Amino acid sequence: MEPEMEDKTLELMNTTFMDSQTDERSKKTTVFKTITNGPMTGSRKRPSEGNYEKEKEVCIQLFDQWSEADQVEFVEHLISRMCHYQHGHINSYLKPMLQRDFITALPAQGLDHIAENILSFLDARSLCSAELVCKEWQRVISEGMLWKKLIERMVRTDPLWKGLSERHQWEKYLFKNRTTEVPPNSYYRSLYPKIIQDIETIEANWRCGRHNLQRIQCRSENSKGVYCLQYDDDKIISGLRDNSIKIWDKQSLECLKILTGHTGSVLCLQYDERVIVTGSSDSTVRVWDVNTGEVLNTLIHHNEAVLHLRFCNGLMVTCSKDRSIAVWDMASPTDISLRRVLVGHRAAVNVVDFDDKYIVSASGDRTIKVWSTSTCEFVRTLNGHKRGIACLQYRDRLVVSGSSDNTIRLWDIECGACLRVLEGHEELVRCIRFDNKRIVSGAYDGKIKVWDLQAALDPRAPASTLCLRTLVEHSGRVFRLQFDEFQIISSSHDDTILIWDFLNVSTNGQTEGRSPSRTYTYISR
Repeated sequence: MEPEMEDKTLELMNTTFMDSQTDERSKKTTVFKTITNGPMTGSRKRPSEGNYEKEKEVCIQLFDQWSEADQVEFVEHLISRMCHYQHGHINSYLKPMLQRDFITALPAQGLDHIAENILSFLDARSLCSAELVCKEWQRVISEGMLWKKLIERMVRTDPLWKGLSERHQWEKYLFKNRTTEVPPNSYYRSLYPKIIQDIETIEANWRCGRHNLQRIQCRSENSKGVYCLQYDDDKIISGLRDNSIKIWDKQSLECLKILTGHTGSVLCLQYDERVIVTGSSDSTVRVWDVNTGEVLNTLIHHNEAVLHLRFCNGLMVTCSKDRSIAVWDMASPTDISLRRVLVGHRAAVNVVDFDDKYIVSASGDRTIKVWSTSTCEFVRTLNGHKRGIACLQYRDRLVVSGSSDNTIRLWDIECGACLRVLEGHEELVRCIRFDNKRIVSGAYDGKIKVWDLQAALDPRAPASTLCLRTLVEHSGRVFRLQFDEFQIISSSHDDTILIWDFLNVSTNGQTEGRSPSRTYTYISR
C-alpha cells in the first residue's frame, strides 16, 4: 500500500472520528459502528447522519483493494490510535471468531481417531460434560468407546479397580478390540457409576469396620498356633507350630495338602508360582514345589531358628535368632548359594525386607539397620524404638515397624528420620503391613488395627484421627496378617485363620463392625 494512500485514509478516518466527537458533544446520542459491516453496540454512541456512511464505504473500498499484509498493517495502525474502551469492544467481537470446535472439525477431515484420542484423556466428570456440548461430541465419545477406555485405564493403574473387575466379572468386556463382540458404549457409561458406588461402599466398610468373617480352625493334637501365612485368589498357605505347612482352598476353605519335613515350628514362609520357601525353628530353610509339595532343597546355614525370609528376582535374604542375616543367590530352586552374611545386630534379627536398593533388618536390640543390596555394605541405623522390634515392611522410602514397646513407627529410610509414632496397641506389635492407603497391624493384645497412612504421614494430622478401626475377633495373639483392597487374612496363637471380607458384606440385622461368621475346622489325622 502506498504511504500517501495510507496517510490519506488514516487522515480521513481521524477526521471522521473528530467530527463524530463534536457531534456527540452537541447531540448527546446515537450509534457506534465498526469499520466493517455490521453494528457494535456500546455505551458510547455516535450519530449516523452526515458523511459517515459515505466515508465508511470509501474506506472499505480502499481496504478491499489492498493485499492481506497491507490490510493487517493498516488495522494495526488503526488499533494503535484507539482508546482502551474501543480495544475492549474489538476484543469482544474477535473472541468468538477465533474459537474453533476442533472436535467437530477433525472428523469432517477424516481424523476421527485424533478427536477420540484427545477426549480419551478426560476424567469421568469432564467426559460427562463433553457429552453435553453437542451431538457431534457425543457421537465421537460413543463411537470411540471412550467410557470403555476410561475404565480400562483405571483397571491398568489402580489395584482396587483391577480387583473389582476380576471379582465382578466385567473384566471379560475390557481390553478387546472393536472387531470382537463387546457391549455398546452405553453399557460402559452405566457401568462406571456402579463401580464408583462399589468403591465408595468398600471404603465405608473399611472405615466403619463392616465385614463378613470366615474362620478356619487349624487344630491338631499338638498345634498351638499359626505362625505365618500368605494367600492369593485360589489358596492360603500357612505355617504352623506343629511343624507342618497347610495349604487351604481359598473358596471352600478346605485343607488341600499338608507338607511335612521340618522338625521345628514353621515360623516364616513365602511362595511364588513355582516354589514355597519356609524357615523353621529347626534352623533350616526348605524349598518346596508349590504344585506337588515335594522338597526341592534344604539350606543349612543358621545356628538357631530362622525367624524371617524374603525372596525376589533371584535374591533371597534370611534372618535368624543367631543375630545374623544371610544373603543368597537363587539361580534355581535347586541351585541356591550363599553370597554374604551380614553381621551387626546385637540380638535376634526378627525380620528382613529388601528391594533393589536396600536390605532392611530389625532386631531385638531395638534397632533397624539398612544395608546396600548390591554391595551388602552397612548404610545406617534407625534408632527410636524403646524395646525390641518384631516386624517391619519397607517400600520406596518408607519403613513401617512394630515393636514390643507397643508402638508403630514410620521412617524415611533415606535420612533415617522417624516421621510418626502410632500408639494404641496394648501389647507387642507382632505383624504389620501397609499399602498406599492404610497400615494394618496385629498385636499380642489379640487386636488388629487399621490406620490411615496418608494422615499418619501428615504432621498436622491429630494423633486421635489416625486409627480408623480396631478389629477384635481373635482370642489369642495375632502372629501374622496380609491384606489387599478387599480383605484382611490373619493368623493367631488361637489356632485360627480369619478372613475379614470388606467387599461382600451383608447388612441384614448386623451391628456395625461385626458380622456373622462361618467356621471350618480341620482335624488332622
